Amino acid sequence: MFTGIIEAIGTIRSLTPKGGDVRVQVATGKLDLGDVKLGDSIAVNGICLTAVELPGDGFCADVSRETLQRTAFVDLKAGARVNLEKALTPTSRLGGHLVSGHVDGVGEVIARSDNARAVQFRLRAPRELAKYIALKGSITVDGTSLTVNAVHGAEFELTIVPHTLEQTIMVDYQAGRRVNLEVDLLARYLERLLQGDQAAEPAGAGISESFLAEHGYLNR
Repeated sequence: MFTGIIEAIGTIRSLTPKGGDVRVQVATGKLDLGDVKLGDSIAVNGICLTAVELPGDGFCADVSRETLQRTAFVDLKAGARVNLEKALTPTSRLGGHLVSGHVDGVGEVIARSDNARAVQFRLRAPRELAKYIALKGSITVDGTSLTVNAVHGAEFELTIVPHTLEQTIMVDYQAGRRVNLEVDLLARYLERLLQGDQAAEPAGAGISESFLAEHGYLNR
């Protein structure tokens, strides 16, 4: 688990194909690796990866075919800057929100504009994730815990203060950039709980408006 508070900006040092997937080496910059051991988790742009080598100034991890297919990791090249966060510990402060490091989908930056000293971003999420994105709710973008300031269908807006811009790769975002999205864990669990016994049905038997009305969640 993670908090969505980025600890350092790293750099992709190399990407090596290995039997259908990829081994990545990440230079971790100012990230303190003193308490990191083999097998520990580090989030790279919001993707939970397992350290399999610790060369001293970074770490290596294996990136599965599943991750390559479902995230924006496939867009990364050697030299790319990435957000880094070590896994949450029992004594960590939860400054953001609970983040699993399992990307739900890939979104796209569609607009960037100045908003006083902050920067306003408009992003488009995959349609299937829109129902989990709520005004003033939490969302993780490339591993950064953020608050949604406006929602327009599958599009949503974020206001990013100067400190967050300086401490994350969001300063590099321009229209057209693909980003990793993880929606709020609580929203996903709530949806599953509301399904009740229907949760055991085959995929596709999700929550509909009629289901909510039948169980008293909507006024007919």
